[in-house]
Amino acid sequence: MTLPAALALLIAGLALTAGLDGSGLGPAGWLVGLASGGVMSLALARGRSHWGSDRLGPADWVTLTRAGLSAGVAALVADSFAGPVPVALLVSLASLALVLDAVDGRVARRTGTTSTLGEHLDAEVDAFLILVLSVYVAGSVGAWVLAIGAARYAFLAAGYLLPWLRAALPPRYWRKVVCATQGVVLTVAAAQVLPSALAEAALGIALVLLAESFGRDVWWLWDHRRGEAPRAGAGADPAPADGEPAGPGRGRRRARAAIAVLLTTLSIAIVWAALVAPDQPAYFNSAAFLRVPIEGLVLILLALVLPVTGRRILAVLAGLALALVVVLKVVNYQIFSLFDRPFEPLGDIGQFGNALETLRLEDGASQARLIEIGAVLSVAAAVVLLPLAMLRVTRVAADNRRRALRAVGVLAAVWAVCGVLGAQFVSHTPIASAISARLLLDEARIVQAEVNDEGVFAAEIRHDPYRDTPTASLLRALRGKDVLLVFAESYGRVAVEGSSFAPEVDAALAAGDRRLASAGFHSRSGFLISPTFGGGSWLAHSTLNSGLWVHNLRRYAQLLPERRFTLASAFNRAGWRTVDDVPSNDRPWPEGKAFYHWDRIYDRNQVGYRGPTFSYGSMPDQYIYSALQRLELGKPHRRPLFAEVDTVSSHQPWNRIPTEIPWNEVGDGSIYDHLPNHYEGGSFLSFWENSARVQAGYGSSIVYTLNTLTKFVQHYGKKNLVLIVLGDHQPREPVTGEHASHQVPISIIAHDPKVLERIESWGWAPGLRPRRDAPVWPMSAFRNRFLTAFDAGPAAG
Repeated sequence: MTLPAALALLIAGLALTAGLDGSGLGPAGWLVGLASGGVMSLALARGRSHWGSDRLGPADWVTLTRAGLSAGVAALVADSFAGPVPVALLVSLASLALVLDAVDGRVARRTGTTSTLGEHLDAEVDAFLILVLSVYVAGSVGAWVLAIGAARYAFLAAGYLLPWLRAALPPRYWRKVVCATQGVVLTVAAAQVLPSALAEAALGIALVLLAESFGRDVWWLWDHRRGEAPRAGAGADPAPADGEPAGPGRGRRRARAAIAVLLTTLSIAIVWAALVAPDQPAYFNSAAFLRVPIEGLVLILLALVLPVTGRRILAVLAGLALALVVVLKVVNYQIFSLFDRPFEPLGDIGQFGNALETLRLEDGASQARLIEIGAVLSVAAAVVLLPLAMLRVTRVAADNRRRALRAVGVLAAVWAVCGVLGAQFVSHTPIASAISARLLLDEARIVQAEVNDEGVFAAEIRHDPYRDTPTASLLRALRGKDVLLVFAESYGRVAVEGSSFAPEVDAALAAGDRRLASAGFHSRSGFLISPTFGGGSWLAHSTLNSGLWVHNLRRYAQLLPERRFTLASAFNRAGWRTVDDVPSNDRPWPEGKAFYHWDRIYDRNQVGYRGPTFSYGSMPDQYIYSALQRLELGKPHRRPLFAEVDTVSSHQPWNRIPTEIPWNEVGDGSIYDHLPNHYEGGSFLSFWENSARVQAGYGSSIVYTLNTLTKFVQHYGKKNLVLIVLGDHQPREPVTGEHASHQVPISIIAHDPKVLERIESWGWAPGLRPRRDAPVWPMSAFRNRFLTAFDAGPAAG
């Protein structure tokens, strides 16, 4: 009855955990906890059979109690992937297990019941607790912490391939000290009682100690791989069995052997990590690196059947392909972070220059230069290291053919079973992985789709029934009015609902409504779907102006040389002066006149600004409006104005927000050199480490942008002023969260009530804040609806 009693004790520990957890364990917790108890019980049964132990001693029961507590910790860690768990309970269970680790040995010595079974049971419980704690801590610190928990099991797995690693090791007290250190440091890190930097430093030191301890054991086992018994005496260097005297040559061989083992281990880890690493931020977690890559198993099988030359060619080609996969994963990760879409090779490659320019504006030239150098060196390292790693892995597999076949067979069975069952550690992270092959296939499909889309988009560009609209019919209901098309940078739906900062923004919108009403202005608002996310404002600008869905850079490049009837073209033909106020631009932009037909383009160098920059923002929004008033709106005896105004103060990184000042103090902007910022979040890198600060900075920037806009209308607005105000895209994922929509608010503001009567059929709500159930259109639909509403229908025929 010993084994059932032991199993009962393990389940009791799990039940205790569930009882102390106020919300109870979830399905994952029960599954992992029961599985842990079952595996420990089977291991105990096998150990009793192997070492011929008839009964368990008092110390063994203490160790089994620790095993039950460890199973409880494992259950809580499993539940932590689905939601928050009681950290105090997890830390308490782990701490009690660590305390009992110091008890079972003493009990065994006091009662004279020390045994080989007890020693092995104690070691495996230690290793298991360290593993589950490392999985939990890795979620907050980083995947590298998993190396602490995986070290013991990697050592055992290596022994499966290299028999000399399975030899018995002599007792060493330092090994116990290092083991205890891992448990204590991981428990303290799990408790989150230390500053993050100090906790990471402690974990790093613990990992170094662990590597030293295992390294010393591997060295000793290599040195004694021919069966020599260890000599007595600390630090003694035993003579080899063949009688070769110890000396410098022998020391060099020992060093080379240890380095060879280390290189093989690193090569396997590098190849494995490269194959299973995720390519999207939403799926990047420590569990992703515990998956089984089918691509690696196929490569090893091919290496085992090919001759030496063929195996080497395979390894080099596979290594280069894997380097390409790693680069694609990194690029894909960044594109998803920025734009919530996959990498599109044909369109995105040409925009790396723009990306570097944005990086310089946000981070500074020196920091951007370091990132550029780091990126080049990383690509070079991947191209060199991955083929070398593949060469080593395939050679070791070929030299240990039988063991390699057995290992591949076991992993293939695990992959197949997990694939059939759909097993996964966390959502969208299946254990049976084929992510690298899928990524290459997906990118090939994207390239094919990009090629096919060229003809489709060309036909869409040619089909434009509004192009030949008679001038007399164009925009008749807006004749004599100044119309401003204002793109509020990063003003997305998340700003007005479903976020921590939405109440602050909604209050600013309500105050803006009161401000506008005091000046005789009113508004209607709805939502549009932007073609881009997190960046790429020019895609939104071109989509709204052209009435075409310009969702990628390839379409944008295809559109600009064509003759398309843009909103600017319509206003220009109908007699308006057309102006583009784009303060983020600092270089010639011939497409502005050739495609959009702007009469005048104001960039950052042409508005007389003499003040400081604000991270990406070249100047405050308040100065943009002040300069537009001075340069265009305030001039007497002029034509009506149509101007696109691209604001910048709400552009990421949102760590420096200007202060609002009286309009008569704006001047040339030099006053901002002497004013504190309304919001100051520190340097870009430190600011973006804290998502709460990023969200707060974003909310403050939108409030500033909206306040500046409505105060401008209140201060300078005349009865003939009409504004179309919309966001260009949602902000990046640290603000929106995962799987956010592409929707942005849009408002039309006017003093003349007849303007708003023209859009009554649109169903937009009164005020600057759209209703939750407001109509949602694609941004490409706005041009046609707008031209139709203000008396420009499609030309006949």
